[in-house]
Amino acid sequence: MNLWIKNIIAGVRYVLLCTGIKNCIDCGFSFRSGFIILLFITGAAAGPDSENYISTEAGTGKFPLVVDNQCAPLFLSSRDFPGVIRVAKHLQADINRVTGVSPGLIIDSMSTSREIVLIGTLGKNSLLEQLLRDKKIDVRSIKGKWESYMIQVVEDPFPNIDRALVLAGSDKRGTIYAMFDLSENIGVSPWYWWADVPAVHHSTLYVKSGPFHSGEPKVKYRGIFINDEAPALSGWVYENFGGFNHKFYQHVFELILRMKGNFLWPAMWGRAFYDDDPENPELANEYGIVIGTSHHEPMMRAHDEWRRYGSGAWNYENNEVKLKEFWAEGIKRMNDYESIVTLAMRGDGDMPMSQEANIALLEKIVKDQREILNNITGKPVENIPQVWALYKEVQEYYDKGMRVPEDVTLLLCDDNWGNIRKLPKVNDKPRSGGYGIYYHYDYVGGPRNYKWLNTNQISRVWEQMHLAYNYGVNQIWIVNVGDIKPMEYPIEFFLDYAWDPDKWPAERLPEYSRLWAERKFGEKYAQEIAEIVTAYTRFNSRRKPELLSPDTYSLTNFREAETVVSEYNKLTKKAKKIQNDLPPGYADAFYQLVLHPVEACSNLNDLYVTVARNRQYAVQGRASTDELAERARNLFETDAQITKYYNTVMANGKWNHMMDQTHIGYTYWQEPKKNSMPKVTEIEMKDAPEMGVSIEGSTKWWPFETGKATLPEFDPFNRQSHYIEIFNRGKTSFNYSISTDKSWILIDNPDGNIIDEKRLEISIDWSKAPKGKHCAPISIQALDTSKVEVQVCINNPDNSENKRIIGFVESNHYISIEAEHFTHVVEKSPVKWQIIPQLGRTLSGITPFPVTSPAQLPGGKSPRLEYSVYLYSEGDVTVNAFLSPTINFHNDQGLRYGVSFDDESPQIINMHADFSFQDWEESVRNNIIIKSSVHSLNKPGKHVLKFWMVDPGIVLQKLVVETGDIPSSYLGPPESYFITGK
Repeated sequence: MNLWIKNIIAGVRYVLLCTGIKNCIDCGFSFRSGFIILLFITGAAAGPDSENYISTEAGTGKFPLVVDNQCAPLFLSSRDFPGVIRVAKHLQADINRVTGVSPGLIIDSMSTSREIVLIGTLGKNSLLEQLLRDKKIDVRSIKGKWESYMIQVVEDPFPNIDRALVLAGSDKRGTIYAMFDLSENIGVSPWYWWADVPAVHHSTLYVKSGPFHSGEPKVKYRGIFINDEAPALSGWVYENFGGFNHKFYQHVFELILRMKGNFLWPAMWGRAFYDDDPENPELANEYGIVIGTSHHEPMMRAHDEWRRYGSGAWNYENNEVKLKEFWAEGIKRMNDYESIVTLAMRGDGDMPMSQEANIALLEKIVKDQREILNNITGKPVENIPQVWALYKEVQEYYDKGMRVPEDVTLLLCDDNWGNIRKLPKVNDKPRSGGYGIYYHYDYVGGPRNYKWLNTNQISRVWEQMHLAYNYGVNQIWIVNVGDIKPMEYPIEFFLDYAWDPDKWPAERLPEYSRLWAERKFGEKYAQEIAEIVTAYTRFNSRRKPELLSPDTYSLTNFREAETVVSEYNKLTKKAKKIQNDLPPGYADAFYQLVLHPVEACSNLNDLYVTVARNRQYAVQGRASTDELAERARNLFETDAQITKYYNTVMANGKWNHMMDQTHIGYTYWQEPKKNSMPKVTEIEMKDAPEMGVSIEGSTKWWPFETGKATLPEFDPFNRQSHYIEIFNRGKTSFNYSISTDKSWILIDNPDGNIIDEKRLEISIDWSKAPKGKHCAPISIQALDTSKVEVQVCINNPDNSENKRIIGFVESNHYISIEAEHFTHVVEKSPVKWQIIPQLGRTLSGITPFPVTSPAQLPGGKSPRLEYSVYLYSEGDVTVNAFLSPTINFHNDQGLRYGVSFDDESPQIINMHADFSFQDWEESVRNNIIIKSSVHSLNKPGKHVLKFWMVDPGIVLQKLVVETGDIPSSYLGPPESYFITGK
């Protein structure tokens, strides 16, 4: 019997009692009748959906972790990894955060406690080995597995020990994950430090009996890239830590591990992880964080190190010897630390190689780098994790035939805007090094930087990474997160999804959001918070804040601009109410994770729309022009105040500089040096009043414009109201009156006084409206001599026709259809249609599954979506398909779909046909690709619009059928009225 077991039996050595004292760090104590063992076994992923094995009530088989101000001590072996012992101290602190009681932390010793906690890694812990020999635990589910763990209560584990809670890990990170899993389940968020999420206090904690297993992660390396870190993160880091040193990185390492990540590309613009602080890599190694260097930093050397120590040009043809020496130092310094070595090279400063660079040269570079690896480490080079990033133009080398050895991971990339550029073929021969994905939540580059706030829908992240996973990309997932904050929500989703993509099918995305909110803020407001976060990321993804301008949304058509502002303002109001209702301790966390991005972006959109109105009103000479200019200036100042609050007031200024990123006043792709107020106009008003009239759907104004003023058409299905605005062009007010001889035209406020302007809503009394199509005038009279006539047109089908209408009904020359509102779906095994909730600009996306399906020939009984429509028009119609901006990830002819009406042969449309660089820029600016097809219909009435699958990977968001000219808008027409029926 080994010494440790003897100590347990004897109950001697290092015996200290907690005796009810709340702080019992580094002590054991007599604690009823049980023993907690943390073992690293294949574990259950902690995350929003992990099985919660914690209870605050006693019960059969439950282990008392904290009861009556006494805490079960944590026991470890000195044979275990130093990182395990370090993280045990985090667990110790986490238990204290929740209960106010700290467990003892005991190494190679034992107390007289009848219940203890044992933390250990398989092969590193004598007590675990004893339990295995005695067949009291079964670790076959984790033994030899990657980063796996198990948590289990064991009865009578040893003589004189009544009960043990076992947290067992298959390897170092497995054990660490087990501890952090316990931390999260008792109520400590991974973001307790990075977003000030409070732990809910419980005086009693019990652990259910288990066993609870994590399973192996489905993606081997899962991590983040800190990038574009100035001015926000860098300003904060230097103020708080004096630089990007180990004091800073320990918080990064802990955060990654708490979310079950394991990989980091450190900050690199002007930073050098190894050179800035030699303790950085040592601490990473202790924690178990795998370190790499970014896509353009080969051989474990930071880009800035060439500026510091390099000699000559960053050019392998002309400076091979010096570059080899430079790279060799990086590999020597890497030591035996767990790393993934980036191979090949790009131009200096993340630029393309020179035009003279060729495949042969790059292949030689890779060959020479691998020789350096082999010579310095003495290891077989195929046993050293390596990666070749096919970033931007580097992918072209691969497409033209460049290859690297099979053991090197091919790191495929997105287009910097969240759209994956390339994936393996389904039937490609497996590579021992496998494939990875480098993804972006943040980017500096064209068509414009986006760095300020989170603009990433988890539904789109899910859709693209689901593609990657199902095409066999499971070796590395790494995401560029910029400054870390404010990307908290999508970072956590990325790492949760990487752990087990199969756990989160599309249908569960709304549930993920709710569970994420519940973990941070409790159950009461979780659903509302999830809806807020989902809505603001949708709004931000429509057009990233840095790309907004006064011209983005239409002021006149579909009430688009005012709807955008109204929706944001309602969201802000809802978030502020929850902020006020939550306990005070949640205020800082809620502001960071929920309220701030809503409030800041609501204000920004309001600013741009106000500027747009100011400019339009100045042209019309409206009396309210100057007032809008002042309001815009106030909104600009509000933006500064929101930033100031985040930086200097919230959390007592803990996050100062984190909102320093400029975001107003872009003139090209690069950020402005400071936010600048958009130009507004002020005008000189006339003394005498003068009437002007504008109408919904037109930029014109009367009586100073030619042509008729005609409102958009009214119909009994949509039951629209449309507005007329009467405005003053002078300093003194005037009276107006409106008249019509048609009783079916309803006018609110038909007479009154105009100081600046007034909006009047026009609607129809359908009980009095005549059947058929009719137009009638309404007359606006003011100042005795000023008169404007506005036409009101209706389309009121007779009752017999109404009965035949099913589906979407045409109005104002269009039908607008949200993709998920199909009338009928046709599926053909194995192909089905999958709704991806909340993906896209207006509702949801729909795509054919499985994403690895072969191409289908449209027609007959092949997979399709059917939409019943009712048209009042005939002849040529245009169908516009609004598609997510998916890249042609097969690099073949492009992704295709089919469109047809009724029984016509489907037209096959290639969404990437003639797709230029300028087209790509436009698609990512707008976060949409719109493709059109023209169809001839020989009669009005009922038709069936069919959207056919051809290639997988296409995501349909919306269909718009145009029967004539329709007003322009950014988001397209809102969804048309539709009637369900058989």
